[in-house]
Amino acid sequence: MQDVSLRVERGTTFGLLGPNGAGKTTFVKMLLSCTHATSGRAKLFGLDSRIPAARRPIGYLPENHRFPTYMTGRGMLDFYGSLSGMDSASRKKRITELLAQVGLERWADVRLGKYSKGMLQRVGLAQALMHSPSLLILDEPGDGVDPVGRRQIRDILSALEEKGVTIFLNSHLLVEVELFCRDVAIIHKGKLALEGKVKELTAGSGYRVEAEKAPDRLVEQLRQTATAFTAQNGHMEFHFESREGANRAVDLLRAEKCEIESMARTKSTLEEVFIRTIDGH
Repeated sequence: MQDVSLRVERGTTFGLLGPNGAGKTTFVKMLLSCTHATSGRAKLFGLDSRIPAARRPIGYLPENHRFPTYMTGRGMLDFYGSLSGMDSASRKKRITELLAQVGLERWADVRLGKYSKGMLQRVGLAQALMHSPSLLILDEPGDGVDPVGRRQIRDILSALEEKGVTIFLNSHLLVEVELFCRDVAIIHKGKLALEGKVKELTAGSGYRVEAEKAPDRLVEQLRQTATAFTAQNGHMEFHFESREGANRAVDLLRAEKCEIESMARTKSTLEEVFIRTIDGH
């Protein structure tokens, strides 16, 4: 890692992105003092991350977790809850709540060795939530989880966000990050390549007009001012730099009684932003 400086506000849903080997997991390990930086410093809630008290409000789900397979889901949660300093009564109540929340109440007394990868991810999330953390750090939480399970995890995280829990997420599933995170940072080769709000990074500056059955002469006229044009089986798509240009195209198409399907501001996906950023570095 080199010259990486990030600030995550309380209550934020933050996504840390980067290709394999970029340094995402190393960054998280430095936050948790599993790895010590040779220079610089990290703070959690205003405290040096090397101080145990700074790490107590954190729930963590590592990417390649290795929970003891001989334990049951209930037993594993009880064990990790005790490590967090929870008393027996609090653990018992919390375990029942969390197993229901992640949809594993029927599997509570089944050994983890019989869990699928997706089930292990869900019980791993429950483990990270046992002591009701203020900061939740998740490394690839959707890995191996089916679309229904990912939606369930996203709903759980959204509920935590509403309660003011700060969520720090590492993931290769950029669609999930775009749906959930408000802020993201992209690191590449150990350096910070891009940082900002998802809505601002994916916002486009042009407009798209889609129409059907326009006469050839009008198509040629609109192509003169469009920045891009595609046509297939009578369906046409024009791109314009300005709203005025798009509105003018709509007026001309309507005058010819063409069928206009849509006019919308163009937008990049987070994946497109990610690829452009990595290719540019």
